[in-house]
Amino acid sequence: MAGLSAFRRRLLAAALPIGVALGSAGFAVAAPPPGLADILAAAPPADWRTIDPENTIYMSLPQGRVVIELAPAFAPNHVANIKRLARAGFYDGLFVVRSQDNYVVQWGDADSKKPTGGGALRLKAEFERPYAAAEPFDQMPDADTYAPATGFATGFPAARDPAKGLTWLTHCYGMVGAGRDADADSGGGPELYAVTGQAPRQLDRNVTLVGRVIEGIDILAALPRGHGDIGFYQTPAERIPLLSMKVAADLPAAQRTRFQALRTDSASFAAVVQNRRFRHDAWYKVAAGRIDVCNLPLPVRVGPPDRAR
Repeated sequence: MAGLSAFRRRLLAAALPIGVALGSAGFAVAAPPPGLADILAAAPPADWRTIDPENTIYMSLPQGRVVIELAPAFAPNHVANIKRLARAGFYDGLFVVRSQDNYVVQWGDADSKKPTGGGALRLKAEFERPYAAAEPFDQMPDADTYAPATGFATGFPAARDPAKGLTWLTHCYGMVGAGRDADADSGGGPELYAVTGQAPRQLDRNVTLVGRVIEGIDILAALPRGHGDIGFYQTPAERIPLLSMKVAADLPAAQRTRFQALRTDSASFAAVVQNRRFRHDAWYKVAAGRIDVCNLPLPVRVGPPDRAR
């Protein structure tokens, strides 16, 4: 296995036989591989990372709470601007203005009149960024249609082009982006959207992705569809009120949820990858033997209380 990354070695190890057990007739038979729930239950504490409340947004809708983890490693300027806007109360009282079937839900200032409180309306696009070869990247074992390589970087689904030394986030289900007009630099964060349909990967490197929904994507996906052009609501009465958007770190500890995500460089995650590639559930008759980065939602849980509190 010389020359393989540590994560690739974990993937290979996770694909090896689990072991043997004695059958009812006394013969040795292959032990069934662990299911997804078993893998996650057995994952040691070190295989989980606590999501930083400074990079977590709580969005409150009449239907419930939506939680977004921001991705400053990929869109530092947009993330900083979104937090600035949230702290200025810009999003509070705005609306969900669009819900397009099998595509996205979008929210923001429908009338473009609300003061930003010091936040920017427009920023230079952050579609992609350079990376160093030694930078952590937990690569998927299977080929991708849209990029030379896909995997996870800083816990987010991402793609890479080693020949050009570029990396970018991918438009998987639940990813959050900054809406823009035709000008690449016309976005910035006042208008946001979440992917609620089959991954529109054609948008990769065309819109700045800023994070992903870690709780409440079911709420966004269930919102009434808009019947205007590309899913916009046709009348103000159809819009969904956005009650508030807050940075989790600004709330009292008792009002925060301690979310944890499975580390994508862990042996547990490598086992999850193989479990999803080779489905052994009784229902499955044919295992695909491969997986797309967007078909592998990153496991997130509510972790034990932080003793430091």
